[in-house]
Amino acid sequence: AAPGLSRTLRLTVTRTSHVKMAAMTSTFLGSAVAVKAPVVVSSKKAVAPVASLDGLKKAAVVGVSTVLLASPAFAATIKLGGDNGELGFFPNKISVAKGETVEFVNNKAFPHNVVFDEDNVPAGVNADAISHEDYLNGPGEKVTNKFDVAGTYGYYCEPHQGAGMQGTIVVS
Repeated sequence: AAPGLSRTLRLTVTRTSHVKMAAMTSTFLGSAVAVKAPVVVSSKKAVAPVASLDGLKKAAVVGVSTVLLASPAFAATIKLGGDNGELGFFPNKISVAKGETVEFVNNKAFPHNVVFDEDNVPAGVNADAISHEDYLNGPGEKVTNKFDVAGTYGYYCEPHQGAGMQGTIVVS
């Protein structure tokens, strides 16, 4: 098998007159990839359909391209809680360009939330509108913010603000 491809392939054959359609799926770089190819079979012989590696490669490129285009790109990902259970945002200070999106991912020591300080956002930005006051209770839960106004944004976690769980995003 080519690097990144699983050795186990699932094959589905559908008969339409003397031409059968074979569909093969595999996993390529963690993404499901499928390829279909016509297979001609004799009505008297059983034939094991075989798809070419070239066809599978083409399907893999299409599949990976689709996944990459469908996956949102984030300028930064901020963990809520450190890998060892520390209370904090990691990293706690980042810089992004205007129009970019930041992802906040619940990591450890939850529950957490992301609340923007109304006294520490650029003029004209509604801190309540960009805050995520609902608690993220499980690992991997996410919220995102797109920052369209340049300036400095201060934020904190309500239940852990007293423990110093605060962060800053600078948008240029």
